[in-house]
Amino acid sequence: MWKTFEYAFVVLAVVMVVLGGAAAIVAPTQADEDRPIAFDPPTPAEFEFAEPSTDGLARVDGESFRSVAAAVDAAEPGDTVVLTGRFTERVVVDTPNLTITSAPGSIAAIDGGGEGNVLTLQGDGITVRRLWIRNSGYDPAENDAGIWVNSSNARIVDSRVSASTFGVWVDGVDGVVVRNNTIVGREEVRPPSHRGNGIQLWDTEGTLVEDNRITDVRDGIYYSWATDVLARGNTMWDLRFGVHYMYSDDCRLEDNLAFDNDVGYALMVSADLEIVDNVAVNNTGQSGQGVLLKDIDDTLVRNNSLVGNRKGLFIYNSLNNTIAGNLVLANGLGVHVTAGSVEEYVYGNSFIRNDQPMVAVMADQVAWNATGRGNYWSNARIVDMDRDDVSEIPYQPAGVVEYTIQQHPQAIVFAYSPAFDAIRLAESSFPVVESPGVVDHHPLVDPPHKEWRRYYGDR
Repeated sequence: MWKTFEYAFVVLAVVMVVLGGAAAIVAPTQADEDRPIAFDPPTPAEFEFAEPSTDGLARVDGESFRSVAAAVDAAEPGDTVVLTGRFTERVVVDTPNLTITSAPGSIAAIDGGGEGNVLTLQGDGITVRRLWIRNSGYDPAENDAGIWVNSSNARIVDSRVSASTFGVWVDGVDGVVVRNNTIVGREEVRPPSHRGNGIQLWDTEGTLVEDNRITDVRDGIYYSWATDVLARGNTMWDLRFGVHYMYSDDCRLEDNLAFDNDVGYALMVSADLEIVDNVAVNNTGQSGQGVLLKDIDDTLVRNNSLVGNRKGLFIYNSLNNTIAGNLVLANGLGVHVTAGSVEEYVYGNSFIRNDQPMVAVMADQVAWNATGRGNYWSNARIVDMDRDDVSEIPYQPAGVVEYTIQQHPQAIVFAYSPAFDAIRLAESSFPVVESPGVVDHHPLVDPPHKEWRRYYGDR
């Protein structure tokens, strides 16, 4: 503890020098008004689906059947099975290259009766289009799913999966497409950790998950040993984790929206990911992170908007990641860095109006900036004498005060004392002492994200 306070005493020794030069320092930039985040997410209004009014009828190759199973058993590879009405059965499809769809102008429902998997795809190249699959078994340990996919190059499109433990489970097959589906779990199952996941990706390569809407499950999209998966344009809310990576490399997450979850995007024990152009808003549960990087290496986190979360970004035991061009706005804590995450390449981000910009638990000082340009910090003191839009004085968002409080929580009673405020001013203005934490040697004068105020009212 005394070693930490030695840093503080040395910094205090230069406070008078700092105050002597303070007249040249520009005050922190703040928003025009202190308003709450106003976010109107584009959620679909299609959860109370209209019940099919007739008993089920399945047609294939000119024949009619009262059972989906009977129709698919009679079908030949390449046939199309057309369904109308409602069916109560569990169906296994072995015929390859089969299409199962609803008749034009209707949506047929297959109800599993609350047991096991409702629809199991086992022949390769099967397409499921515009069906309503519902009421799987209740046992997450048995992986009960609405649609169980053991079919390479299968396509699940334009469909609905509801009242199921797992929505769509992709089981060790490649090249699957899951596009434009609505997946609604069982809200009554509490806690959410007792539910299954919306889309479960296990040991799959080259799969596409696109434009789906997922709610009331455990995790929206869950990866386990998945490779080269593109997830794009999905919307996920009221979940534990919107997206959850485990042991999955070389995947891309692009243009997704995760809001009102515990965590928006939880990236764990994976490498070579691309996390680009995503939005995480109001993820304020027990963990409350917008983006979590835990044991993540060699990953790109770029152009994401992390707004109104408990923590915008949490980096734990992760190395060699590029964090660039992100908007980190109005979070309780902008960034939490800990457990040896000291080799990150961080530049071009806008850290605006976070209650606290950063907590950095590290023994050394680490630079967060590119060669000549760093990040924008709304509470940094700026001096731009040569008008190159880069401040001449470094900014340290987490230094002696934050390090002391993290190592010795009892010191929090002094967090906003005049002495600690003086230390912060000295560190950020004239960092003559290399105190532990993160320093931006080239903070930006203006935020790269010019439209950040859109989160404070009408867009």
